[in-house]
Amino acid sequence: MSDIRRKILGFYSELWPSNPEATGSIRPLMAVAPQPNESDIASYLRGGHVLFASMGVIDDALGTGEGIVGGGSLLTDGEWLWRGDLWFYVSRHHVVLPADFRAKAASLGYAVPAVEQERLMTLTDELQALRSGKRK
Repeated sequence: MSDIRRKILGFYSELWPSNPEATGSIRPLMAVAPQPNESDIASYLRGGHVLFASMGVIDDALGTGEGIVGGGSLLTDGEWLWRGDLWFYVSRHHVVLPADFRAKAASLGYAVPAVEQERLMTLTDELQALRSGKRK
């Protein structure tokens, strides 16, 4: 099993306040102005493969009053895993994501690659094991 904990984006304490696996606050990652290729990064995030689809609208946890459809969904590019509302925080609040994620997206021309069904199932199983506290 790979350690997907190192490749999870968007599990910030403001977005999942009751989740013990939150990766810290989103606030230190917010920039004052848009970052280079920010719209490309947001598009990449929106184009991920769905591992878990969440129906409904999630309110912006940072207080703009805006809602994000499917924000609780989980998406992937086969390597990284992120929340369905992460694109919003990148676009609206200029959240800066890790350099290795940004470099990967750029190297792919900001187009999420095809991922085999078996890999998607493996990631789903790893996520389930992580959420249940079980490790293989």
